[in-house]
Amino acid sequence: MTHTVLKNGIISLERISEIPVKYDIGKRPLSILLGWGELTFTRYCDGDMPTKQYADILQCVYDDPSYYLSLLENKKDVLKTIAYKKSRNAVGKLLGELTTFESKLSCAMRYILSECNDMTNLALQKSLYYLQGFHYAFNEKFLFEDDCEAWVHGPVYKEIYHRYSEYGFSSIDFKYNEIVYDEPLLSTDEKAFLDNVIKHLCCYSGRILEKFTHMETPWLKTRGDLSPDEPSTRIIDRRLSGDYFMAVKNKYDMLTPADIKSYSTAMFDKV
Repeated sequence: MTHTVLKNGIISLERISEIPVKYDIGKRPLSILLGWGELTFTRYCDGDMPTKQYADILQCVYDDPSYYLSLLENKKDVLKTIAYKKSRNAVGKLLGELTTFESKLSCAMRYILSECNDMTNLALQKSLYYLQGFHYAFNEKFLFEDDCEAWVHGPVYKEIYHRYSEYGFSSIDFKYNEIVYDEPLLSTDEKAFLDNVIKHLCCYSGRILEKFTHMETPWLKTRGDLSPDEPSTRIIDRRLSGDYFMAVKNKYDMLTPADIKSYSTAMFDKV
């Protein structure tokens, strides 16, 4: 790793001043995060020379986003929530998380987890599937580009599944393991649509939602002649899914996303 320092081994004033910009954090919050007095970092930005010990810490912070992330996570309770979120987003981008977190699928996933308690991976998968299907039915376009596969326990978005596979059938500890980012890729209308899916479908357990999908054409037709316990990565054709949910919308005379309730109630009565 290359460190940008002066000949005397002390990090330069220029680099010190770049740290809060790089990690999108104020000088006082950064100083508190480092366990220093509130004005210590500001003094260094104003030209005071840090001790060798403090200079080494600043050098590590500047050069190593992973080191900064460990500081941020370990001491996030001392920061205001908005300061933590902004800085966590900045360091996430530096660490290459942008491609992981910028898709609409990931945004929708985080939104659902942030709004729902006791959400399992199984229930999350089905919620995303219904979000995609009903979004097409009401808007004639899909919300995300990602493929959905017809697994044994119903439709699955593989990337999201593997992210939470360690939980098995237990609830995802979202507050501990995920950061609730702002969702710039989701419009106000899309969030409102998500709210209706959450209200009328996420109220059911993953097991119940699995039974719903096992009665529906997209999963059944994609599975075809596979045995009930046979693993498969067959992709559910989005046209098949779109046609099915459009037909559901028409059958139940749905005028607004709030009418999704009529379908979920009817399906629950069949279980």
